[in-house]
Amino acid sequence: MKRVLKGLAQNQTSRGHIPSLVNDPGDLGASDTTPLFLIATHLYRTATGEEDFLEEAVQKCFAWIAYQSPDESGMVAQLPTSDWRDEQWVLGYGLFVNALVVLAQRLYGFEQEAAIARAMINSLDWRTNTPVRRIHEGLRVPGKPYYALWSYKQFTNERFDLLGNSLAILSGIAPRSLAHQMAAWVEAECAKMRLEGELSLDLPPCLFPFIYPGDEDWYTRMEIFNQPGHYHNGGIWPFVCGFYIAALVAIGEQELAESKLAALTRAIQPAHREQVDFGFNEWIRAQDGSPQGQDWQTWSAAMYLYSASCVERRSAIFLEQVVMPVDIESGGAAS
Repeated sequence: MKRVLKGLAQNQTSRGHIPSLVNDPGDLGASDTTPLFLIATHLYRTATGEEDFLEEAVQKCFAWIAYQSPDESGMVAQLPTSDWRDEQWVLGYGLFVNALVVLAQRLYGFEQEAAIARAMINSLDWRTNTPVRRIHEGLRVPGKPYYALWSYKQFTNERFDLLGNSLAILSGIAPRSLAHQMAAWVEAECAKMRLEGELSLDLPPCLFPFIYPGDEDWYTRMEIFNQPGHYHNGGIWPFVCGFYIAALVAIGEQELAESKLAALTRAIQPAHREQVDFGFNEWIRAQDGSPQGQDWQTWSAAMYLYSASCVERRSAIFLEQVVMPVDIESGGAAS
């Protein structure tokens, strides 16, 4: 891990951006690599006691992140297909990337900056066709116990992003009562999808409801790469489910977390191409539970081990100090 982090730091741009590939300084443009680098570096520091490890690179990362806020509000913006979802349209203030940034800020002790971003993320959607005084975009969805996929000016996408919302819990963005409501809502919606034949496993898809041809956020390219229930359009990603299980443990939903871990254990066994005991596949088709993509994915294996450890220890390991212990009103958040 030290070798990987040092390699990334050596290939960091002059402005602080971390490349997508550890060995290729020219592979740039990702919105999530820089905050992910910060989180990984903090975990390394915690494990080794090297408190100043890659300090110069860390400071440059935070400077780069600051410049990703187009209105200097504290929330960061991104371009479509620039985070882990290379076939997903996320424009402007994406939940996933902002949750990563808040998590990084809190791990490094920048609580004031994190509190500003958290308050903005927890603001309810304010869009209207009537001209109004400028109010910053929020990500809370009116009438729903979760955060929108993304938001920017008059545009938004209110589909449920499982990874982004799980990180909203693990980073302390979500008030505890909202997190419990979210977990119940996810399970209820998944039960409906199973009744309707859209979901076969006892695990939530990465995005739902699925995007279908004719929906306003359907793009022609999705016919090839992102059919409903596939890939980023509602495929089941084992690594994402690992974060969901950790989030359930963090809010005390232990019995539900154990149930999901059992389902994930079954899901990681089939392989797409190879004859092995555990495929640790990239993603799984929602409708029939068949493994797709590539076998032997490190993030699938790593997040399985992490979620299993969280369930065993009844704690969101490494993140105990940032998960919100009690509800705190901020920026219009509902307790």
